[in-house]
Amino acid sequence: MREAVSKSGTKKKDKSDDVPREGQTGGQVVDRRGLLFVVSAPSGAGKTTLCKDVTPKVPNLAHSVSYTTRSPRDREIEGRDYCFIDTVAFRLMIDRNEFIEWAEVHGNLYGTSRNGLMRYVEQGVDVILDIDAQGAATLKKSSEGVYIYILPPSLGALGQRLVDRNADPQEEIARRLQKSREEIWNYRQYDYVIVNAEFKKALKELEAIILAERVRMKQINHTWIEETFINQYTKNPLPPPSCPKTEAGGKGRGN
Repeated sequence: MREAVSKSGTKKKDKSDDVPREGQTGGQVVDRRGLLFVVSAPSGAGKTTLCKDVTPKVPNLAHSVSYTTRSPRDREIEGRDYCFIDTVAFRLMIDRNEFIEWAEVHGNLYGTSRNGLMRYVEQGVDVILDIDAQGAATLKKSSEGVYIYILPPSLGALGQRLVDRNADPQEEIARRLQKSREEIWNYRQYDYVIVNAEFKKALKELEAIILAERVRMKQINHTWIEETFINQYTKNPLPPPSCPKTEAGGKGRGN
């Protein structure tokens, strides 16, 4: 277990220690390492809320909690929303190669724990990450995954969401909107695009992507299929099924 130092100076355990145990995929049709679902979006498009809400709906799915040097916003909880650490601790983690990806976004540092992510993946648990486009591009160079981009219905709607969440001053909102105009063109680098105009619909689409990707041909355990449906039958052929008896005078096929 790796420990990091929080802004208060206390040690915290890696969130990967709380690996979900129930509802994991059995060793039958699907028998594999966990999948990575990487979700990016311009600030305010709703990627974090979508990731948090889809996680309890889909069995065997964990939400990766990023490390950040920014201060907590109202209603954000340490370890649930982010692992909040200071810049010195973050830089030390970079030096120790503890991040599988990290980036500076809006003047703050964000990163994904390599150890935390791999503990899930190696136990066959799928992981959903909400990270910026810069971090996703870094991750894509070294890690296979399913990359999903969330778009707002319009830039006007995006600006209103940033205002409504009342988390940043006006200058910061303007800076984030300008950054969003530049980042949106990254959608071409992703496998799927979801337009978050209606949250419930966007949530269903995200859930559908996760479930569909789990049963793609490349995820199938071909050994199990061969043993169950081919090899066993070759060794011990089944007798042909008997036809059901009909009553005298009963009509058969074609009558």
